[in-house]
Amino acid sequence: MIRPGTADDAAGVARVQVETWQAAYAHALPAEQLEALSVQEAAERHRRWPPTFVAEDGSQIVGFVGVGSSRDPGTDGELFAIYVLPEYWGTGVGRELIKAGEEELRRLGHRDAILWVLDDNPRARRFYEIAGWLPDGSARQIRLFGFDIAEVRYAKRL
Repeated sequence: MIRPGTADDAAGVARVQVETWQAAYAHALPAEQLEALSVQEAAERHRRWPPTFVAEDGSQIVGFVGVGSSRDPGTDGELFAIYVLPEYWGTGVGRELIKAGEEELRRLGHRDAILWVLDDNPRARRFYEIAGWLPDGSARQIRLFGFDIAEVRYAKRL
């Protein structure tokens, strides 16, 4: 079930984020950095900035998506984050979340949207491309856990 996210979802959302990062980025980041990720610290962030929607299986949060106005100059909307617990990959939860996020962006009046994804994340890139998002030629380096990581930007007409 997909529903609007609230600050009360912070602990469940943080667990999803940490477990997803540990699985999805194991090839790109040092294991000790990923193992040191704190659900408690992530929960504090998510209390301040709740996700737009969460996906639940029973009473357990298994995924979330966050969308809003883009932080990049000259762009419209943005998909800030979408994470699904690894055991739910391939079940359709991600498709439902991205669809809900895109519908919310349209409802907010956005006609186009962007997202940033690690360049070395083929699973996520494939997921976005299947959902109709395409690389727009923009790239950047971000600093994550003391490491420079390459990201590419994807865009979609809503």
